[in-house]
Amino acid sequence: MRVARAALHHWEEPPISGEAGSGTVFFSHCPLHCIYCQNRAIANGDAGLDIGIDRLAHIFLELQDQGALNINLVTPTHYVPHIRIALDEARAHGLNLPIVYNTSGYEAPRAIASLRGYVDTFLTDLRYAHPETARAFSHAPEYPRVAREALAAMAATGARVIVRILLLPGHVGEACENVHHVAEAYGDAVTLSLMSQYTPVRTFSQHPELSRRVTADEYEELLDFADSLGIEDYFWQDGAAAEESFIPDFLSYEGVLVPASLDRTAVGSVG
Repeated sequence: MRVARAALHHWEEPPISGEAGSGTVFFSHCPLHCIYCQNRAIANGDAGLDIGIDRLAHIFLELQDQGALNINLVTPTHYVPHIRIALDEARAHGLNLPIVYNTSGYEAPRAIASLRGYVDTFLTDLRYAHPETARAFSHAPEYPRVAREALAAMAATGARVIVRILLLPGHVGEACENVHHVAEAYGDAVTLSLMSQYTPVRTFSQHPELSRRVTADEYEELLDFADSLGIEDYFWQDGAAAEESFIPDFLSYEGVLVPASLDRTAVGSVG
């Protein structure tokens, strides 16, 4: 497995980060290829360090020792079998934290079903409602169907589900379609997180709307739509969320080979 960072993270939704921080493990690579990706150093590049299952289990325990509120697995899709084994090992050695599965939503229902009993909270994206947008922005025209099927599989596990809808500039209508789908299909069974934090990482000549941030009016329109559906319990963001400072330094490999709280430590296997 390749991991880029393992440390306490304070910029998730309040019940995920809490005051102590979420014990976040950022896995390298991603099944999507979003042209606006903020984590491009690890998503589509080679950043990260290769580790084994024993080391991953030890990372979970180290994050627990640092006071993490939970273990937060970011972009774990392609390592699900390895993660299950690492969780079993860590639990055998005292891990007792809730597990958060933090995903783009581009998942196979069978893989999600295999996580029943392992994952306490699914933190999933629902980015697009139209295949054309998914093709243009993430090279994945089937994303709307796949992500909705994955969401249904997550809800079926009985775990808590938080659905993130990242508002993209110029695409309020599409975000509203996804809000409507979630509200209609799941009601209060899942929690929405309506996000305004889109941060342009470069200029997009073919899609100029992606070269700017979301406007206050666009975001207010999305929030008003959620309110109009009678949704009372959802997460929202203030303007400070769209800052690059919220993007971790993935090239430091913090906490991957040694605990994030130490400079040099010899780390052996869990066993």
